[in-house]
Amino acid sequence: MDDLAIRAATDADLDRVLAFWKTAAEGTSISDDTDGVAVLVARDPEALLLAERNGELAGTVIAAFDGWRCHLYRLAVDPRQRRQGVATALLTAAEQRFAEVGGRRADAMVLDRNASGRGAWSAAGYASEPQWSRWVKHLV
Repeated sequence: MDDLAIRAATDADLDRVLAFWKTAAEGTSISDDTDGVAVLVARDPEALLLAERNGELAGTVIAAFDGWRCHLYRLAVDPRQRRQGVATALLTAAEQRFAEVGGRRADAMVLDRNASGRGAWSAAGYASEPQWSRWVKHLV
């Protein structure tokens, strides 16, 4: 993907990323607003990775490391650019980042109803661990 560039997001990208997620991401999150994404970028400036092609946003992934585990969120690819290696390039960059910070295991959040998302994660070598369930409490 010679024409695909991967870089970390900056504050200047936040509105564009939020608009992109409305068309390219499955589902929404309580943190899908300018304040939520700004906190992420301020806390970990390398976590939100963007894939760009010809100046256009082609995909995103959040590659967060909390010092203990590596977490992947918001793997989203422009529907017109799917199956062209964008997700693979983003996950390669995320996994490289994790290796650089000492991460040993990465996990991904995938909606149960997102069949194409589950297929993409499986194709990338990720597997569901049925012995775990996710427990959530909204703090806001």
